[in-house]
Amino acid sequence: MSSTVTYTVAGMTCGHCEKAVNGEVSTLPGVTAVAADAAAGTVTVTAEPVPSDEQIAAAVDEAGYELVGRAS
Repeated sequence: MSSTVTYTVAGMTCGHCEKAVNGEVSTLPGVTAVAADAAAGTVTVTAEPVPSDEQIAAAVDEAGYELVGRAS
């Protein structure tokens, strides 16, 4: 069963930012869906199993942005 987690991401401002984050996070093992939202400053990840926060942070960093943490 897959799980969905939403994270807060700093620095995204446009569609290009969303594509960069989506592209990096989607390469993580188990990820089945990624939805970055620049306006909201979030990325929602659906995966089985969900990668660790550190793995998500590394992928977001690789895209050029900063993972702030899990959204509340």
